[in-house]
Parts: sequence; structure tokens; C-alpha cells
Amino acid sequence: MSTGCASAAEQPLQIAITIDDLPVHGPFPKTVSPEDVAHEVIAALKAEKVEAYGFVNGYWTERDPSTAKVLQAWKDAALPLANHGWAHRHLSEISAAEFEQELLKNDPVLKPISTGDWRWFRYPYLDEGGSPEKRAASREVLARHGYKIAAVTMDFSDWAWTAPYARCMDSGNAAGVARLEETFLESARENISYFRQLSKTVYGRDIPYVLLLHTSAFEGKMLPRLLKLYRDEGFTFVSLAQAEADPAYADQTSPDLPAEPQGLERKASAKGPLPSRTDYQPILESMCKA
Repeated sequence: MSTGCASAAEQPLQIAITIDDLPVHGPFPKTVSPEDVAHEVIAALKAEKVEAYGFVNGYWTERDPSTAKVLQAWKDAALPLANHGWAHRHLSEISAAEFEQELLKNDPVLKPISTGDWRWFRYPYLDEGGSPEKRAASREVLARHGYKIAAVTMDFSDWAWTAPYARCMDSGNAAGVARLEETFLESARENISYFRQLSKTVYGRDIPYVLLLHTSAFEGKMLPRLLKLYRDEGFTFVSLAQAEADPAYADQTSPDLPAEPQGLERKASAKGPLPSRTDYQPILESMCKA
């Protein structure tokens, strides 16, 4: 049974912003670099006074040392960084020992550069192992090393716009870019309603949500409008720690506790059919192709 409980009074809407795949989430348009993206994303966050967590794959700083400038830019902006696994590997495809190596190899990258608590972990691909045994083994590793899990309770697959945007930009397709902008905001708005419905099914209330985003060129372009959308929908931005202080996240902040079903969708599906939502991926995959 969930540790969250319904409140008699309506709670204010709160959301924490988290951004995966630092320092590189591509492909990029030919004229854009990871450092360009970082500066755009940081500028949008600072303008809205949002304390977003960035989740790091340290592998990139070894493969391309120039990408360390992205992490330095986050540090200079006093934005915290945390752990997304060294090389963004699927947990379901590696052993518990390999998972521990993926976790700890990032620590020397994060210790000197994060301006906050870097012992938050975001599972790559949100893959928690594919079996109760593998999931339990990963949670034991996280608990033993003092890590908390950065859950995801709001999402709209923003990563799916990354490659189409690069194609549209490189081909000079302005109409395609405009359509991407339109569908991106449509999807974000639709998924606010979707995840709020799930939260009310599971908890009888709005929990503080944790939003998953990615550090792409399109994200850099769209983030000012996206943050405005959430404000217009009534959300206040809070930190990851503030959001996950809610009892709904108890098994995430304390991985030594028994694991609940992963995510709002799995929890809500135990209570009945999930609400419908638009699948934008077939549209996106066809856009700006030669």
C-alpha cells in the first residue's frame, strides 16, 4: 500500500524540473554544440528562478573532454548535478556488480562539480531491471552508497522531438520546425492532465510532481515557453528534494524500504484502465525525412 495519503484540503500544484543526459543528448543540428545548448537551458532556468537538477553521464567527459565545459557551466550557474550512470546503460542488460560500477564511476566527476546533493540517481531509460530481483539488487546498491532515487511522475517523452528537430533545421524546413514547436507544447499540456489524473487515482490528490526533460537543442529553444506553460497551468517550481519530501516518494528517498510499483502509471493501472493520450511518435518519426 502506498505511503501517500489524501489531504482534506486542496494542495497547491508543485513541480520539480529534472534534466537528463548531461552533458550530451543528441543528435544536434549542425550549427549547435552541447555547450550552446547548456547556455540556452541555463538561461531559461535562471530567468524563471528554477533549481533544476541535471543528471550526468560522465562517460562523455572521457570520450570528449570538451563536454566538461557543459558541467562547469552548470556549476557556475549554481545548478546541482547528480548521477545518471556512467554510460547510460540499461539496468536490465547488466549485472548488479556492473550497476554498482556504473554508479560509482560517476562519483569523481560529480563530487567537485555539483553545487547540491549529488547522491540522487536517475535510472537510464527509467529501466529498473525488468524483474523484482534485479530491481531489489539495484536498490540495495543505492541504499548502501547513500543514494536516493530521482523518481519521474510527469513526462511527455520530450526526447522524441530531438532527432526531428535536427533534421528539420539541417534541411532548412521552417514549417517543420513550427510544427514541432506546436506539437511539443500540445504534448506537454496534454500530459499535465494525464499525470494529474493518475495521481488522483492513486493518492486522491495532486502530489508534487517530478518532471523528466532532456538537454537537447530543441529543449534549449523551447524551455522558456515550456516553463511558462507550467506556470500558466498553475504550477509552482520547487526543488527535487522538496518534491520528494512528500510521503508518496518514501520508497524513492529510502531505497532500503520495500519498493512500490514503479511510477504513477503502474500504480494507477492496478486500479483500472489508464486514461488515453496522444502518441506523437509516428508523426515525429516521419517529419523532415529526405
